[in-house]
Amino acid sequence: MTLGLGGLASLFCAVAFGAVLPIVPTGAAVGGAAALAAHGNPVMVLFVVLTGALGAYLGDLVTYAACRWGGEALARRMRWLRGNERLDRLGAELKSREVPVLLVSRLLPGGRIPMLLAASVIGVTWRTFLYANAPACALWSAVYTGVGLLGGTVFPRPWEGVVAAIVLVVVVTQVAGWVHRRREASA
Repeated sequence: MTLGLGGLASLFCAVAFGAVLPIVPTGAAVGGAAALAAHGNPVMVLFVVLTGALGAYLGDLVTYAACRWGGEALARRMRWLRGNERLDRLGAELKSREVPVLLVSRLLPGGRIPMLLAASVIGVTWRTFLYANAPACALWSAVYTGVGLLGGTVFPRPWEGVVAAIVLVVVVTQVAGWVHRRREASA
């Protein structure tokens, strides 16, 4: 069992779709593909990172366009940005440090879409978004590829490695989300 061009195309589609509609576990898809690639052809791991990053980037572009189109009305309707104080805080963070804020929001479960919505509401330009989001997507893909490699190298059979990678990604994502929610609740 190896990861070929069809697998990379499927990964790209899954990540791009999951970036727009966060019902697809995109991190698990990247981690599982990395585990599978490591068992077949380790050079393919680099293509997993690249494919995951490109899928995430395209999905983020679509999501950002939708957020810009929907604007503040969408933010209020979705109840992600309750009250102007949270929007003001997110806006100040974004204006002062676009790249680090997008990096962190991409890695935090549930942090990306509210940040993209806040960026669109405060008027982050397309140009700024295009350059600031690229390293965020690359880092996100590299992190989940690393988690997948960690899970995949423990087991001798590719399918075991893929299952382990997916479970590991889900656990890491849930723990990170729990820590983030605890920090926000205490702040």
